[in-house]
Amino acid sequence: MAKDRVNSKYERARPSYRPTVQGQRGMVSSGHSLATLAGLRILERGGNAIDAGVAAGICLGVMQTDMVNFGGVAPILVYQAGTRKVKSISGLGRWPKLASVDYFRKHHNGEIPPGVHRSIVPAAPDAWILALRRFGTMTFEDVSRDAIDYAENGFPMHSFMSNNLKEEIDTLRQWPTSAKVFLPNGRPPEPGEVFYQRDLAETLKCMVRAERRQRFSGRDAALQACRDEFYKGEIAQALLDFQKKHDGLLRREDLTGYRSEVEDAPGVSYRGTDVYACGPWCQGPTLLLTLNLLETFDLKAMGHNSLEYVHTLVEALKLAFADRERFIGDPRYVKVPLAGLLSRAYAKVRRGDIDPARAWSEMPPAGDPWRFDTAPGRAAGGRGGERLSASPGPTGNRWDTSYACAMDRWGNAFSATPSDGAGNTPIVEGLGIVCSGRGSQSWVDPDHPSSVEGGKRPRLTPNPALALRDGKPYLAWGTPGGDVQIQSMVQFFLNIVEFGMDPQEAVEAARFATYNYPGSFYPHAYNPGLLRMERRIDAAVQQALVERGNRLEPWEDFSWKGGGVCGTLYDADKGILQGAADPRRECYAMGW
Repeated sequence: MAKDRVNSKYERARPSYRPTVQGQRGMVSSGHSLATLAGLRILERGGNAIDAGVAAGICLGVMQTDMVNFGGVAPILVYQAGTRKVKSISGLGRWPKLASVDYFRKHHNGEIPPGVHRSIVPAAPDAWILALRRFGTMTFEDVSRDAIDYAENGFPMHSFMSNNLKEEIDTLRQWPTSAKVFLPNGRPPEPGEVFYQRDLAETLKCMVRAERRQRFSGRDAALQACRDEFYKGEIAQALLDFQKKHDGLLRREDLTGYRSEVEDAPGVSYRGTDVYACGPWCQGPTLLLTLNLLETFDLKAMGHNSLEYVHTLVEALKLAFADRERFIGDPRYVKVPLAGLLSRAYAKVRRGDIDPARAWSEMPPAGDPWRFDTAPGRAAGGRGGERLSASPGPTGNRWDTSYACAMDRWGNAFSATPSDGAGNTPIVEGLGIVCSGRGSQSWVDPDHPSSVEGGKRPRLTPNPALALRDGKPYLAWGTPGGDVQIQSMVQFFLNIVEFGMDPQEAVEAARFATYNYPGSFYPHAYNPGLLRMERRIDAAVQQALVERGNRLEPWEDFSWKGGGVCGTLYDADKGILQGAADPRRECYAMGW
């Protein structure tokens, strides 16, 4: 444990429990130590950050398959040293063409039930392979080798996954194919017991065999064949057969027509640091909007986790989430005033809705970014706080997410937030994967920007981030946590940029989160005024926040509900890479 010391920049409730990992040639951080090790092995064998990140991400679909799945989602950000550009890979599937608001109203009483009916097209396989083809150097076989090994020969069950499975045992038992995988011998494996996923291993090996068959046609053709095996071959047929057996909506044309999109990532500048996120098909712009709102406040002078600091940050988040609710959705189907939302002029106006002495006790009304947008217009969508009724419910989704990032010695950077665990939809018989249940993040409401519609993408919570300084990678970071993701990511970033913490200290600092918005997961619980925070934040601060209008509920210190932030940072002054990983979960960073 690091030695405690006095630091005038911020108050430390305790020293960090882990050191910040440091290296010069490569750095990987992810939601599980074995996934991180897989990425590091790729770097040691000469692969770049994209190869390493993909390897770690695929491994997370084995090591944390209760929360991440190879058949799920994988939004990705990539910085390529050769182009000095930040690109996003959407890694988010689309609703089957047969899906609609009317369908769910007619057949499911307006609900989006757990199971195959909330399935969208699995996007992660396409996203991983697309990242390799466009930005990597290795084959799918290279980067999936460790994942196949861990799935086929097993790995020691960890307590986080074991406890999760125990809490959700009834959900797993309702689906025999899921129970077969997660409840061997009729129960969840205990920590330390070896856990196998041999059907998943065979699915990955099937893709490797397809790649090998085309290896003499060149790397690109081989990767295409690997991808086609999933979306057009035996794997696709098994997936479609399972959907048909359970009256699902997915059809062959939904699979064959899917492609992840490579786009320029949107970004903002925060005090000289350029921050990038994914587009409005996910909640990524909410991170950028929050930073825009905060930039002109003297957060450092307020003091870390002081009353003024927490109040200002929470109120900015409330405004950002209100705008998310009104405007953010798949830009192919919804007019999104993204340029307006991310403009400094809009932030200046919106900042006026932060009362320095009083908290919003319900979701604020959305702002009007259209008058600052480059393509003025109007679009129906979203609900303002004045139209919402409280619908208390769970403050998060137990079936969560994970994260992986990497940086290499050539100056490339990778950031990805794979997701889709086993609680939304069943394991597909014989494949060991789910068919992405991310439809749970849509609304059965035609006026909502994230309404159900055939071909449309749900508004995704997973959202990786990258930051540059002087045009070079500075920070790659992200976290699981649903609607808490943005909040934990903002706090981690500010802990470094405003308060001078090293990455591991920034990860371990006490956290808080507001729930003053409709949750992203069906049935979209709305908890007006609710604020949760770890107990180690000063009691006087907590009491004052209640007096300002918040409804406070505590988290235990280092609660897993506060996320599992991982990050890699390049210190240009020293020429070193640093890695941090959250002790709230199974996260681990490694470098050399």
